[in-house]
Amino acid sequence: MVLSMLTTSSNTLASTLSRRLLPAIWTTGSVQQRTLMLGVAYAVLSNVLFGILYAYSSFLAPLSGTQVFIWRMIAMWVSLVGYLLLSGRLNVYLDKLRALNTVKQWALLLLPTPIFLSQLWLFMWAPVNNQGVQTAMGYFLFPLMMVVFGCVLFGEKLSRLQWLAVGFAALGVGSEIFRTQSVSWATLWVCGTYPLYYIIRRLQGIDSITGMLVDLTLFIPFALAYLFFIAPSSLVLVAGSGFFIIMLAGLGILSVLAMKTNIDASQMLPVNVYGMLSYLEPALLFILAVTLLGNPFESAMIYSYGLIWLGIAFLIAHGVKQLRLNRKAQIVTIDKAV
Repeated sequence: MVLSMLTTSSNTLASTLSRRLLPAIWTTGSVQQRTLMLGVAYAVLSNVLFGILYAYSSFLAPLSGTQVFIWRMIAMWVSLVGYLLLSGRLNVYLDKLRALNTVKQWALLLLPTPIFLSQLWLFMWAPVNNQGVQTAMGYFLFPLMMVVFGCVLFGEKLSRLQWLAVGFAALGVGSEIFRTQSVSWATLWVCGTYPLYYIIRRLQGIDSITGMLVDLTLFIPFALAYLFFIAPSSLVLVAGSGFFIIMLAGLGILSVLAMKTNIDASQMLPVNVYGMLSYLEPALLFILAVTLLGNPFESAMIYSYGLIWLGIAFLIAHGVKQLRLNRKAQIVTIDKAV
């Protein structure tokens, strides 16, 4: 019931924000405009929630980053299954799994699960182990790597702005490697493996909720085994503390809400708008890592990271250009119809 109320509250909050921020558009705009603004509100809300989750580990000491990850997986699974049960949609997603008939289909379904789990582990582990800045940079590079993967695997052609984006990002990464004689494994893991997860899911036609339900369900036995046999002290600590129980329940609920609002935004917004708003999350992660979490940031990093951010600026410019072209095409189509 609590999860249902919170989900409803997030929907109401996003709707209220949209109406109050742009009342004229909400009251006089078309359905398409209202959907756009609601999608923007969802996207902003989801990115803020992801930022809160990034700093969550620091509030759960003496639990380690790995222990917080384990508890998050359990809390997410309980919250997700609870939400699907309360909304009456659990069978919808189970039916999608029942439709998988061959060994190959199941193998492809399970193949990206380790990537998903490792990314969630890194998300909770990095901020409290001085890898917050490097992980945030991996999320900055993630959309650029998606462009590269699309070009290599699907033969997608890059525009001039996209080539500039990839080029400056490559220069930035090269500069950082030259400066440090290495590059953070956290950065490489995020931008190098996360695109594979989304590509495999896309090729298979599995939506985010179904994939997440499978990933979490498969991991639950390992999570429980970890708590009982490897970190029983963590189990005793949480079981004997009302504070930790409430905090971990909140961790699961916030995780599901963040992912749900993010998915809703991706369905409501044009791809270019959603892509540009997705940069809000790594920006928040970067700021939190340097300020609240105290992760190190050297002045010499400005040059290499500045080149990467310049590449991101070109990618955003490409998105703005595409959005304008799409609007002009829509206007021409309407004029012809009239």
